Amino acid sequence: MKLLPAEGSKIPTWRMAITYAVMAGIGIAFAVRLFNLQILQGTTYLEAARENRITNVRLPAARGVIYDRNGSLLVRNLPSYNVLVTPAYLPDSEAEIETIYARLSELTGVPLVTSVTVPGARCRDERGIRQLVEERDSIAPYEAWPVACDVGETVARIIREQQVDMPGVSIEAEPVRDYTTGALTSAILGYMGPIPESLKDTYEALGFVVDRDLIGYAGIEAAYQTLLAGSNGFKQVEEDVAGNPLREVGEVTQPTPGYSLCLTIDTRLQAAADSALRNQMEWVNWSSGEADRTPLGVVIAMNPQTGEILALSTLPTYDTTRFSPFIPLDYYEELINDERGKPLVDHAVSSTFPPGSTFKLVTSVGALNERVIDPNQTILDPGKITIQNAYFPNDPGQSKDFVCWNREGHGRVDFLHGLAFSCNVYFYKIGGGFPGEPIREGGLGVNDLYRYAHALGYGAPLGLDLPAEEGGLIPSTDWKRITLGESWSTGDTYNTATGQGYVLATPLQVLTSAATIANNGKVMWPHLVDQVLDGEGNVVKEIEPCVLWDLLDGVITPVEEIGSCRDLPESITDQLEERESTPDLDVHPEVLELVRQGMRMVVTEGTAEDYAQLDNISSAGKTGTGEFCDEVASEQGLCVPGAWPSHAWYVAFAPYENPEIAVIAFVYNGTEGAVTSGPIVKQVLEAYFNLKAIDAARQS
Repeated sequence: MKLLPAEGSKIPTWRMAITYAVMAGIGIAFAVRLFNLQILQGTTYLEAARENRITNVRLPAARGVIYDRNGSLLVRNLPSYNVLVTPAYLPDSEAEIETIYARLSELTGVPLVTSVTVPGARCRDERGIRQLVEERDSIAPYEAWPVACDVGETVARIIREQQVDMPGVSIEAEPVRDYTTGALTSAILGYMGPIPESLKDTYEALGFVVDRDLIGYAGIEAAYQTLLAGSNGFKQVEEDVAGNPLREVGEVTQPTPGYSLCLTIDTRLQAAADSALRNQMEWVNWSSGEADRTPLGVVIAMNPQTGEILALSTLPTYDTTRFSPFIPLDYYEELINDERGKPLVDHAVSSTFPPGSTFKLVTSVGALNERVIDPNQTILDPGKITIQNAYFPNDPGQSKDFVCWNREGHGRVDFLHGLAFSCNVYFYKIGGGFPGEPIREGGLGVNDLYRYAHALGYGAPLGLDLPAEEGGLIPSTDWKRITLGESWSTGDTYNTATGQGYVLATPLQVLTSAATIANNGKVMWPHLVDQVLDGEGNVVKEIEPCVLWDLLDGVITPVEEIGSCRDLPESITDQLEERESTPDLDVHPEVLELVRQGMRMVVTEGTAEDYAQLDNISSAGKTGTGEFCDEVASEQGLCVPGAWPSHAWYVAFAPYENPEIAVIAFVYNGTEGAVTSGPIVKQVLEAYFNLKAIDAARQS
């Protein structure tokens, strides 16, 4: 039977047209979309797919090691063993996995589960083994993740031997810094720490891995970060969709090891300096009956002819052996909470104090060179002088007394004896003038004090190759007007001439002033690095002695004009550029010779005679007792007018005839410089010459 289409069943033409139009539209849309995806944006999506498939891996570079001047290893790299688990490679059986977890916990001491739920950084996560593995299994199952870090070598060996029974478990050995001398050299060497968030972009651009690589935080580790770190290598690894590595693709860029450094420090002398300072500080605390009378101190030894730092000790300090591989939070908080001692601060260069009578070396050079005085004429020291208030000349109540440390006075003294006995009144008068004396009217004056202080190394950083060097303060009339809104007075000049008032300096600056006088006027660049070595121990750069400026030839020119110092690191030239250009002073050689004679008399018959004179070696020095009233002293009620507490200073060089070492000792709240700091310097000088004799005997 033949079926005929029902009447009215024919599809209308307009419907067919719409259907075909829709189908055509859909086809065109797909075609356009495919054209856009495959042709117009094909490269973009292809690159995105490639990035999902290819992982960039940074290969860590070996960090350079650090030696002292005798080749003794101060910083080295030792392997630290981490236990890692790759979740995807664990057995399928939950019972077997639990057995592995239990064995790892038994060997490493890391619990299976802890109450901590907040994730931590790699190797600093306080959660348990099961928590760590389960989290990584959900994020990157094929990525090995540490569940125990810095385990002992014995534990690492046991786990390696048992790896066949613990699939998914592996041992990673990564280098960590080992500071062989610990706290003895921590202020010099510094320590390592993680890359801070604020510097993340900078270091990532340099090829560092933020969550893995460490950088220098202080000391030489920070100052020479670029040289020591080297450059990380690079490779690309192809992974499947689950993150399972399949193969390496492309060429591998091998890491470039960092350079090693040989320092100017003699660890043996460093130990002697540290011991002398520590013992004297303990004696001050014991003899005063106050357990914390002196919370900090500094000793620096320098070769005045080259600027090489031979020893640098600052107390209190910190133990770098506790900073590797990670800085423990409780120990770090203990250090930063010590507000008096501030162990993390290098007080040799990053703290400033009133230099007291050590600053009289500046006043001496300036007054002699500007012919303010005839060194052979005498000036009267009655023990006290009084200056009238210029605005109330007839009101005795407005006058101000300036006293000598010897309240009975020294009588009439010439220059050499004024310096030898550190006569305050003598230096008040030559610094700021006094009627009736054979002195240039107005004395040396604040402007020349400012100039000569800068010429001898005060007032700005000296460029020592350590971070955070402070510049100190040499006041001027403009400074006081701008800072305090007051006019300069004669009393201000008196205080400045004796290293008091507003004057602040680092121990390094005080040492540099004495070393400059010792070497006949050359301000040497103080430095700690002697040689730069490659990975094979070959010398690639010798650090040559650098004369920043010479008092005899003119003083303080812009750093770009300092011929012998043009190849200094940029970080150091940046510091030196803080110094102002100063007109030539053209100091006469006989001026420095007279000051040296006065410093010799300090030891032979002056303030240091009973405390700092060596038995067989001639030396010259200058004592200092710097009165102060900082926040700590004020809180303790020590700032009593006329009886302020004082810091103890002593700086010296030896031998007197041909100086080869200069030493500064500073003891916070140590009272008299000669009594407290003199013996420290004496012991360091004795140690230096004893070591020199031992080395000579070995070579003969």
